[in-house]
Amino acid sequence: MAIQNLHRQIAIDALRGLVILIMMLDHVRETFFLHHQVPDPMIISETEPTLFLSRTLAHLCAPVFVLLTGLSAFLYHSKHQQLKTTQSFLLKRGLFLIVLELTFVNFAWTGQIIPNTIYLQVIWAIGISMIALAALITLPKNLRWAIALLIICGHNLLDHLSFPHSAFQPLWNILHQRGWIDVGSALRIRTSYPVLPWIGVILLGYNIGQTWFNSAVSVGQRQKALLSVAITALLLFFSLRLLNIYGDHVWQTMPTALETLCSFFNLTKYPPSLLFIAWNVGIGLLLLVLLEHLQHQSWLRVLVTFGSVPMFFYIIHLYVLKLMYIAAVAYFGLNQGQYFGFDHVISLWAMSLVLCLLLYPVVSAFSKFKHNNKQIRILKYF
Repeated sequence: MAIQNLHRQIAIDALRGLVILIMMLDHVRETFFLHHQVPDPMIISETEPTLFLSRTLAHLCAPVFVLLTGLSAFLYHSKHQQLKTTQSFLLKRGLFLIVLELTFVNFAWTGQIIPNTIYLQVIWAIGISMIALAALITLPKNLRWAIALLIICGHNLLDHLSFPHSAFQPLWNILHQRGWIDVGSALRIRTSYPVLPWIGVILLGYNIGQTWFNSAVSVGQRQKALLSVAITALLLFFSLRLLNIYGDHVWQTMPTALETLCSFFNLTKYPPSLLFIAWNVGIGLLLLVLLEHLQHQSWLRVLVTFGSVPMFFYIIHLYVLKLMYIAAVAYFGLNQGQYFGFDHVISLWAMSLVLCLLLYPVVSAFSKFKHNNKQIRILKYF
């Protein structure tokens, strides 16, 4: 059974490593391609196919990472057994992530020591979701499944709700509507990642863990079950998308077949729509099964290394990108209006590859340090 636990952890870390490397590609885009900013959802006629592909590929990151966070929370619970211990970990980790978002992460994006704008992004959303999960894991299993599916499948019914000029609007912005919260005259808060759907995704991950990652389920049984869940999610996506009546904004027939295809897969991330979640969670679970089959491949160790210290990688790559951008502006100047940026999307992919190679030794060294010093409790948060 210990070997089975090791195998599933290898696949989880490998998938986590894969999505954070894809995430870095998107952050390279947000650093060196700001002169071609893309809204959510994208405007197909104004977005070149390579840019659309890069952005759509990056959509995989947040749903898979949040799903794996819920799954890992169950594995933590299965190891420690005590519900209160798991709740304490989730609360502490959630609060840690929120503080991290408000300080180090925001500084990496804005460069402001005393900010006048705070962006509540993915780390914030994961932190809030972990705190919510700490409360939800006390509920009966069937009720947790019902809540997760109700949130994921039903939250788009709330899309048209808004509470302008109401004291409830700031809370609604945090829960389900991307927007601004003014705190006096000196501070604005941007709710970039409304948290309600992400709570559904993290709870789904925990439920998947409890149902198919427990010691009573064999590897073969788990893989068949995960394939079934993945196929169900993808069938749900294609069925609803073809009907074009619920789960996201409607897609349209465009002047070319390629543009029509892009319109079909042009999904809403903020907040993540039902179809956004179904598509990306379905693909994520397929990848998880594939990576478990490939666990003996030597090259997989690279992904496992990145995935074993995701928070360390997240912080360090943001600061490396910030320093690279400052250096580029100082050396080359602003070549894209008010920005420095690349002319072609392929340059984003090339820089991402170079950064992977440069950061791997640092990440590997920290991963070894973390796993050789488990008595340093703060390291488990990285």
